[in-house]
Amino acid sequence: MVVFAFCVVGAQVVLAQGRTVAEQYLFAALNQERAAVGLPALTWNPQMAVAAREHAIRMARMGGISHQFAGEPDLTQRTSTAGAKFSTVAENVAVGESPLTIHNAWMHSPGHRANILDAVVTSVGISAILYQGRLWAVQDFSRDVATLSLAAQEEKVRALVAQSSRMTSITPTPEARDTCAREKGYAGDRQPSFVMRYSGSSLALLPEQLTAKLASGQYTHAEVGACVPEGSAFAGYSIAVLLYP
Repeated sequence: MVVFAFCVVGAQVVLAQGRTVAEQYLFAALNQERAAVGLPALTWNPQMAVAAREHAIRMARMGGISHQFAGEPDLTQRTSTAGAKFSTVAENVAVGESPLTIHNAWMHSPGHRANILDAVVTSVGISAILYQGRLWAVQDFSRDVATLSLAAQEEKVRALVAQSSRMTSITPTPEARDTCAREKGYAGDRQPSFVMRYSGSSLALLPEQLTAKLASGQYTHAEVGACVPEGSAFAGYSIAVLLYP
């Protein structure tokens, strides 16, 4: 029998890379399922695995499964505290006799199957704890966010602004960083004609409103600043672009 949900430990065989045989099986099995439907393999996320292990131990000690026990941080807080950087997070949990029965049960449950075959996620951390003859398993999925310095973020945005306009004067500045960190207004003595603040998990594209402003030809100079997002366990980027005539 397998019991599962989605939204002092017994001895186990541990492989050289630090994963148990059960964890290695669950990792390989989910990537085989993804390959069968043309999805890319998930990478192993050590930080997510730490969070998964702590939760699996808690489930074993509590003698039941849940995504959050009384007094326990929620999934986003647990994984963020473990050091993971992500824009999306999801979790499968179960208790059963073996990794094979747990994996099969997950694949026959729509919610768990959807997590395993989610095209958005990029990595996973897995823990499988053998306790009193039962296997307590947790899969924590995430869409990873690359860790970039503020300067590297600003350079990426500067290049995008250059591609989207005829401006040759585009510079990262401390004033733009300060403006990014503010909820409103701007930093510095010179008032910009337009300020765009935006946040996201990718720096691949500029916001449509900003692109339209750049295409108008009204501006000759831009300043770019990045800052650290606050108030959320989800990782991402926060950017400010200041435009001047």
